[in-house]
Amino acid sequence: MGEFEDLLKANDVYAESFSDGGFDGIARAGVLVITCMDSRIEPLAMLGLKLGDAKILRSPGGRVTPDVLTGCILGSHLLNVDRIMVVQHSRCAMASGTDAEVADKIIEFSSMDLRGMTFGANPDQDRTLDFDVRLLRSHPAIKPRTKIGGFLYDVDSGKISQVL
Repeated sequence: MGEFEDLLKANDVYAESFSDGGFDGIARAGVLVITCMDSRIEPLAMLGLKLGDAKILRSPGGRVTPDVLTGCILGSHLLNVDRIMVVQHSRCAMASGTDAEVADKIIEFSSMDLRGMTFGANPDQDRTLDFDVRLLRSHPAIKPRTKIGGFLYDVDSGKISQVL
């Protein structure tokens, strides 16, 4: 249990002044952000939003995986989401190679053979972003009123730009 003690102690400090409880959990700004799991990305801060304003879904590379798609469907029907942002970012490890190359790196570092596993790695970020945005825009279970855009976040400048 001690492996998490530092985090639990930090949470005690956080909880002492926590004042954001009590609301219903819908996306108050109507926004759902799909982005990468990269720790250099602070989705709410980069968009000038605060706790409760948006739903945040993270996946390696900011890709629309089956679980992310489920979140988008639920968000558009039940959680006040009327805008979905697919946000990929610069210098993303998932855009530095293919699934086979990611598997090779894992073998190199841990000797675990995960060849054949789908990670979603692809060096063509433009193509993957276009694919994911088109997937969401054409999906019959996403409410038609939902606006969907594709964006690129620069991890070095903090700037976000709309691509699609």
